[in-house]
Amino acid sequence: MKLLDLTQPLSVLTPAWPTYEPLQVKFFKRLAPNGANGQLITTSNHVGTHLDGSLHFCTHGRDIASIPLDELYGEAAVVDLSDIAEDYGIYTSKDIMERVEVKERDILIINTGYHKYAWDQPEADEVRYMCKHPGPTMEFAAWCRKMKFKWIGVDCGSADHPMNTKIREWMPVLAKQCEEHFRKKFKKSIDEIFPPEDYQLMHIDLFPLDIIHAENLGGDIDKLLNRRTVVGCFPWRFVGGESSICRIVAFEK
Repeated sequence: MKLLDLTQPLSVLTPAWPTYEPLQVKFFKRLAPNGANGQLITTSNHVGTHLDGSLHFCTHGRDIASIPLDELYGEAAVVDLSDIAEDYGIYTSKDIMERVEVKERDILIINTGYHKYAWDQPEADEVRYMCKHPGPTMEFAAWCRKMKFKWIGVDCGSADHPMNTKIREWMPVLAKQCEEHFRKKFKKSIDEIFPPEDYQLMHIDLFPLDIIHAENLGGDIDKLLNRRTVVGCFPWRFVGGESSICRIVAFEK
């Protein structure tokens, strides 16, 4: 069996999601004179490849330790949308189903192509990676509910469109760019495409149903283009954890 690592490298250079605490690492002892190296880390759960638990957005949601292993591992559909990806783009369920066979209770891995802008890549662009990547509308979230996915993975800063998050308020210049793009392409405003009731729909609408997602995938993801495989997500067994840094692996026969 061949293992493909779909995980982004983790470092103090890895950007956390905007405004979240970044990873900090220090040695509290070294080999001399203690005989062993030891480190302390401070971090939020939203740095690098991580799994958002339902507790992240839902008061009665499960913590990370409560997610059964058979929900973290299983058959997966991996879709490559990089051919249609663009700054502030919108992808739909139709875009997924045109490219790969998708089954109910699958794990769904979405390759937007924006991992090429991750911090560890030659074309690294933190603003583009976090704030301009493609995302879905409520149409897509409704399809996810129908398909009852175990979890969804994306190779960018969020499973939600960045302009359907707080980034829209934090970065008004980018919001203006997105507004112009939407009006030119869709003849609609941001408010029409993302009305207030649809805010952060991939989190708020789906997490109460335990349809959660992992963000910031990378690694060997380009070796899995529009195909079915088996994927596992391995977070900490984190009691009380709303989310967790994790390792994501594809198991290829």
